[in-house]
Amino acid sequence: MNSTVQSVPLTLFDVEPSEVLPHGRHARSAGPAVPVHRGGRPGAPDARGDASSSTSRTSTALLAPLLPDGPAWAHRLAVFDLETTGIDVETSRVVTANVSIIDYTGATESRFDWMADPGVEIPAGAAAIHGVSTERARAEGRFAADVIAEIVETLTDALDQGLSIVIYNAPYDLTLLDREARRYGITPLREPIPVVDPLVIDKALDRYRKGKRTLEAAALHYEVDLFDAHDAGADAIAAGRVAQALASRYPAELDVTQHQLHHSQVTWFGDQATSFQDYMRRTKDPDFTARTAWPLG
Repeated sequence: MNSTVQSVPLTLFDVEPSEVLPHGRHARSAGPAVPVHRGGRPGAPDARGDASSSTSRTSTALLAPLLPDGPAWAHRLAVFDLETTGIDVETSRVVTANVSIIDYTGATESRFDWMADPGVEIPAGAAAIHGVSTERARAEGRFAADVIAEIVETLTDALDQGLSIVIYNAPYDLTLLDREARRYGITPLREPIPVVDPLVIDKALDRYRKGKRTLEAAALHYEVDLFDAHDAGADAIAAGRVAQALASRYPAELDVTQHQLHHSQVTWFGDQATSFQDYMRRTKDPDFTARTAWPLG
C-alpha cells in the first residue's frame, strides 16, 4: 500500500473511515450492577404471612429502579468500531478496535480494546486521524491474526447473548473485518444479525436535514458527548448512545423488534444507496455504482 493518502471522491455518507485506543485486550468494569427488585408487590405478606411495615414498603419501593423507556432493543447494546490503515475495505488493515457493552443509560458495562500491528505501513494521513503510527503499531501492537480472531470471538459472544451490535456505517467495519478474517484464515463472523446502524436510521428518519452525517455531526445533533473522536472506544460508545437517542426521538418508528429493525435498515440502506447512485450518475460519473448490500458488503 502506498504510504501517501490519495484524494477520495465523495462517498455515500460523507463519513470518515474509522477510529482508536490503547493496545492489548482488556476488560474494564463500569462498577456494580444496579440492583433490580425481583420480589413480589412491595408491602405484600412475605412467605411467613407477615405484612411488611410501612417503613419497609417505602424503602423497597425506593430501591426498585424504574423500568427503562423506549424500544427493548435499545436497553442493552453491544457497540463496535475499527480504526484502520485506509478506506478501501478490500485492502485496508485493522489498527485499533473496540467492542463494548452499554446499558440502557448509555453507561459502559464492559469494554475490550485492541491495537494490532497490521503488517503494512500505516499512511501518514491515517495515523494523523487515529494517532497510531507504523512505529507505534510495531512496538505496541499485537499480531494482527490474534487480534482479528479475538474481535470475531467477542462479537460472536455478544450475538449469542441476544444483543444488537451498533456500528456507525456498518458496511465499512463489518466488510473490512470479514476481509481481514479471510486474509488470516479465520472463520469470519457469522451473518451479523441483528445490527443497528445509526447512520442508516438517521438518514431514513430525518431525510432532509442539511449538513454532514458523520458520527461527530450526529453526536452533536442528538446531544451525545464525543470527547475523543477517532478513538475506537469513544466512537463505538458514542454510536451506541446515538442509537439510543434515535430510539427516544422516534418511538413510533423504532419501537419494533431487533429483527424488524434490522430488516428495515436493509431496505432503507438500499434506497439510500440507489438514490446516491442516481445522483452521482446525473452529476459526476454516468458509470458510478454504489454498494447496496447492508450490513455486510
